[in-house]
Amino acid sequence: MDWQDQLITIYLYVCKHYERNLWVYCQRMSNHTDLSFSDEEVITLYLFGIIDKNWEIKQIYKYADRHLRCWFPQLPSYVAFVQRLNRISEVFAPLLEIIQEEQEKSRVGDTQSLLIDSFPVALAKQGHRFKACVAPELANHGYCSTKKLYFYGVRVHVIGRRQAGTLPSPEYIGVTEGSYHDGKMFDQIRPELINEEVFGDKAYQRPDAKEIQELQNLNVLTPVKKEKGQKHLDADEQWLSTVVSKVRQPIETLFGWIEEKTGIENAGKVRSYSGLMVHVFGRLAAAMFFWNKLRVCS
Repeated sequence: MDWQDQLITIYLYVCKHYERNLWVYCQRMSNHTDLSFSDEEVITLYLFGIIDKNWEIKQIYKYADRHLRCWFPQLPSYVAFVQRLNRISEVFAPLLEIIQEEQEKSRVGDTQSLLIDSFPVALAKQGHRFKACVAPELANHGYCSTKKLYFYGVRVHVIGRRQAGTLPSPEYIGVTEGSYHDGKMFDQIRPELINEEVFGDKAYQRPDAKEIQELQNLNVLTPVKKEKGQKHLDADEQWLSTVVSKVRQPIETLFGWIEEKTGIENAGKVRSYSGLMVHVFGRLAAAMFFWNKLRVCS
């Protein structure tokens, strides 16, 4: 699929769902606001720009200004474009939900196990995090043990359905403050997970795991933690840890793919809560749309 077809596909998709229900998530403007450049065009340009790896809003605007004026003749100034994007920041989360629902419908009868993990979206990293104060409504200080990274920002939690020979398909995507522990998030979502088998890292080991397994038939498999003072795992424990790590590897690959396609983990240019919502949910929506629609048609 060439870029013209991609642009048209995104625009028609956005228009269809905007007319149905997405319009309710966009801030209404005064009677004197110029709406000749529509919300649908704003969303389309952002998604298209991210998919085309123009990861900064300024890059998206410059590309549109230079090459897409004939497609978007009413494109406003850069400042106005950013303002419009921030005003519709709440539209990207429900758009992502719509894309996920369509993806789930195409997997009817799939009974593969679930994979669970999280990744950071950093507004500031390491020593720079101490001065960061952007989007305090959600962002705060956290630590990612996988990357050995101290950061100021948010954490994206994903539960994906395992698929043979390809990346897992996300069924749940949530965003919390950076300090929110993976296990605490799992405690909130696990009542919805009935008759499932879930693979996660050590953070998802819960003290009431046996009780939950009996009540929900929920089997949570994680690598074995060493007891205090224990130097080595037993052979069966080491084998279990190796198997679990191998099974859950695809979700880490999924995170790497999302980062490669969208640059989501670096939010250093974000300057507001609205901008953070656009950055996180807009890029996730772009990645999932590419996976579900454009990649299949290519």
